[in-house]
Amino acid sequence: MGRRKKQSANLHRKSIALSAQDLFFNKGIEATTMDDIAKAAGYSKATLYVYFENKEEIIGILVLESMKKLHSYITEALRSYSDTKKRYEAICGALVQYHQDYPFYFELALSRINIDFNNEKWLPEEKETFRVGEEINALLISFLKEGILSQELKEDLPILPTLFAFWGMLSGVITLTDHKKEYLQKELNLSPEDFLQYSFKMLYQSIEKGNETNEKV
Repeated sequence: MGRRKKQSANLHRKSIALSAQDLFFNKGIEATTMDDIAKAAGYSKATLYVYFENKEEIIGILVLESMKKLHSYITEALRSYSDTKKRYEAICGALVQYHQDYPFYFELALSRINIDFNNEKWLPEEKETFRVGEEINALLISFLKEGILSQELKEDLPILPTLFAFWGMLSGVITLTDHKKEYLQKELNLSPEDFLQYSFKMLYQSIEKGNETNEKV
């Protein structure tokens, strides 16, 4: 009986989180209230508070879900090839697909993640989100190290700065392309797809062995 109740509570929490997700995407997180979420989910506000203490708990669940999905996209991309350049292209393609499939999750994956679990109150979802994020980092660190060992990437690459710079640049160019589609077509005479491919190629060349654009950090 206790297990059934727990499963039921989890189903309610997921249902509420999905309703909140749509509101957050359309109205913005700050503008969405617990009243809005209760109404969209078909619950009374009192019932909503049975399952969530506040809006931050709901956001925590959605951030965790966004990181889990990102992990699956990255894992599948890295599995597809052994050649470093093709693996890189697969990662880029996976990020583009992830953005298309889950635009709100893509935005959440870029948000601040709690890394301090000693000095403040934290949610279980936050610790799990951190763990999944570290798994993603480990996958990408291995990708860079393997590329260096295979002599496809520059041997003097600073691994962690390169990892975080590339994550910022790749996610940034995907977001920019989505926001500037009309401008790209009108002023640059490039389709969004062509601009993405140009950007991805340029970024790869900065770490590819044989190109001398990389500077030590």
